[in-house]
Amino acid sequence: MADWIEAALGGGRLGRAAERVVRVLRDEQKFASYASTAEVAERAGVNVATVVRAAQTLGFSGWPALRLELRSRYLASLSAGEVLAEHAGSDADPVQAAFRADREGLRGLEATIEPDRVRALAAAIHGARRTGVVGSGTFAAPGLQLAHAAGIMGYDVVRFEVGGTALVSALARMGPEDLFLACDLWRLPTALRSAARVAAGRSVPVAVITDRRDSPLAQGAAHVLLVPSEGVGMFPSLTPAMSVIHAVLAELARIGGERVLRAVRDTERLWEETELF
Repeated sequence: MADWIEAALGGGRLGRAAERVVRVLRDEQKFASYASTAEVAERAGVNVATVVRAAQTLGFSGWPALRLELRSRYLASLSAGEVLAEHAGSDADPVQAAFRADREGLRGLEATIEPDRVRALAAAIHGARRTGVVGSGTFAAPGLQLAHAAGIMGYDVVRFEVGGTALVSALARMGPEDLFLACDLWRLPTALRSAARVAAGRSVPVAVITDRRDSPLAQGAAHVLLVPSEGVGMFPSLTPAMSVIHAVLAELARIGGERVLRAVRDTERLWEETELF
């Protein structure tokens, strides 16, 4: 945490009051990842405005964005069993807790997401010759949704399997006119990091949906979208990430206009002809 804070400051200096805030972040990471602005201010012995200024000095729009980063970093440091233990006994009804956690995740997303970044990603997909999307295990779901729905709209969006010769061969056919989109939540698979490195080496623009601002994939990426990911069990929630995908699809439909409408109608005609439904 100390190294991360130093990197975020970029050589800048903090005042005494802001330093007390940073000391709480550094020494009480679990507390800070849950706490409100007022709670951090009380623990640090400063006012709320100082907490907000400290967050902005570290490069965040405010405390909610910084807390999202702290929470993601804290959970990423835990194993699946430790995450489960973290949530154990926190709610008597896990079903209601799951709904509540997703509502909180969406509220956090709405408070911290920059809509222009979502529009920019959609524009990049719209302008790309081909978009390859990849995610590992559960986290392949956002890419699957994007590839399926964007394909119906006439976009060349393909989901790649993680790792192996197939992924490398697919990347070998990509170039600067394409786009590589990776979903990096909780833990980053080595194969996914290697794939992003190969894509960047071939001058393929890289886009990342992640729950950590300092994700290794974010370094040098053309597009980075930050999402909350905390669930109630041992695995992260995909609800905020899927919400971003739905927003990207809505923007693709808007900027695609008549071309998208024609593609959807043509796809539906083929469905009828082949009696798929």
